[in-house]
Amino acid sequence: MIGTGYVGLVTAACFADLGNTVYCVDKDKKKIDMLNKRKIPIFEPGLEELVKKNFIFGRLKFTTDLSLAIKSSDIIFICVGTPSRKKNKSADLQYVFTAANEIGKFIDKFKIIVTKSTVPVSTGDKIEKIISKKKSRKMFEVVSNPEFLREGEAIRDFKFPDRIIVGSNKKKITKKLESLYEPLIKKGAVFFSTNRRGAELIKYASNAFLATKISFINEIANLCEKTGINIEDVSLGMGLDKRIGSRFLRAGPAYGGSCFPKDTRAITKTADLYKTDLSIIKSVIKSNTKRKIILIDRIKKILSNKLKNKKVAILGVTFKPNTDDMRESSSLLIIPFLDKRGAKITYYDPSGEKKHFYNLRNVSFCKNVREACKNSDLVIIHTEWDEFKTIDFKKISRSKKFKIYDMRNLYSPEKMKNLGFSYYSIGR
Repeated sequence: MIGTGYVGLVTAACFADLGNTVYCVDKDKKKIDMLNKRKIPIFEPGLEELVKKNFIFGRLKFTTDLSLAIKSSDIIFICVGTPSRKKNKSADLQYVFTAANEIGKFIDKFKIIVTKSTVPVSTGDKIEKIISKKKSRKMFEVVSNPEFLREGEAIRDFKFPDRIIVGSNKKKITKKLESLYEPLIKKGAVFFSTNRRGAELIKYASNAFLATKISFINEIANLCEKTGINIEDVSLGMGLDKRIGSRFLRAGPAYGGSCFPKDTRAITKTADLYKTDLSIIKSVIKSNTKRKIILIDRIKKILSNKLKNKKVAILGVTFKPNTDDMRESSSLLIIPFLDKRGAKITYYDPSGEKKHFYNLRNVSFCKNVREACKNSDLVIIHTEWDEFKTIDFKKISRSKKFKIYDMRNLYSPEKMKNLGFSYYSIGR
């Protein structure tokens, strides 16, 4: 497993738990040393226990020695990052190609090389060319096997996947990957094989569609707020249609995280390269960017455009619960905006303090909900962590009645009104 980031570490631990011997390789010696001490560098429920268990049994090994790992393995997974390029927002494949180049140096017998990272169409072809410069084509085969792991639910997603996608240009190799995943297939996972380019596109197309559903329902929520309709009724009514489904139809902040933002941008860049118009996905990207501005405008309106010296508490700053991932979170725009306009911000997140706000003058981290909300003018629920679903606001607000902006619709407007709060939510 080349790369011990989110995908690499979760995938490695899960494969080891299925009885395989897995080598995890990373150039970052500090990270490898940490993992060898059974300390986990990321926040993911259940991962620490899984890593410790399989490390103790000797099935999970951590090393900086790529040569050792490659020579000791039959299948090599590339699990490195593919972030957006700063200039044109296309997928930055430098880490993938570096890994391919290194693999080519150390192959000593036939290897199956699997791209787990999310990569644009034809990346497998390029990996093949890179390795071919160093080793005969008879020595390896390149396969696409995209991951579909949700942060906060990654282990469950691996063990009970909706589907396993394998893209290979050779049936013999597909069979070997099918054999690797056999324990999951026996439990009901659908194994779907296609060619390599097909698998690469399936991942991007899937993420772009889910991002579209989120942006769609957020726009409908805007209309609901203008027309006095409850967005939750609309979402439920739509979701009952089996052609649509209920998942990803919850209105809230803009989508964020490690996948949807970069993957929607990357697929449009691929389309531009092949001179194909993906106007729907381009509109989704614009809508998602605008979503953050709409949330800020709502905050301003709630506070009557008087932000200076207002005390604002933010509950949750990660892009979703059960993860410490801050990438593309709406809070990264909201909090600096409030800080710049003189508001005093306190925040609490169960995953801990965030370096992203260290340099902001009026922003401070609190250790719990009560501390964050104390003497606040406005409390914003940004992330739907479980502990935010049962807050006793009446008890917390005894000294001062604050307004509440619930961006996740965790509470009933009627109940909050009866408690005497000025309560605002999304699309209701």
